[in-house]
Amino acid sequence: MVKFRYIYTMTTKVRHILTSLQLACLPEDEPIATNEGYWWLGCDGKQFAAFCSSRPSSQWEDAMYMSRCGVLPAWRGKGLQRKMLSIRERHARKLGYTWSITDTTENPASANNLIRSKYKIIEPSSPWGLNEQTIYWTKCLTKTPK
Repeated sequence: MVKFRYIYTMTTKVRHILTSLQLACLPEDEPIATNEGYWWLGCDGKQFAAFCSSRPSSQWEDAMYMSRCGVLPAWRGKGLQRKMLSIRERHARKLGYTWSITDTTENPASANNLIRSKYKIIEPSSPWGLNEQTIYWTKCLTKTPK
């Protein structure tokens, strides 16, 4: 069973682990910097399996951006991505955010997990994605939006 832990202190070792996981899980993407936002690592007690991050949105005042999520190939299909969505949503609620936003580009598995997690497709006025195939998603984290 994979357990996730929040990264309270970003040491050089942890930065290296997160960068290595980004390269292994998302080989087509450039790793993002680990010095901003909130990060979690998933481990089965012996080896790392997944990671995720979020940060306050730079576009919307009351939204947390689910910025990065990766699962190593051996661990895919076990519900870890949805678990990481839930962890980050709970964290965003705790910090007082009303909305969660994210994006996918040519990634049906992630899109399906977002649909299962009740995210809706939106068309932002200022798209930030990689290309025209980027899909933008949002979810209200409270019962009544502000």
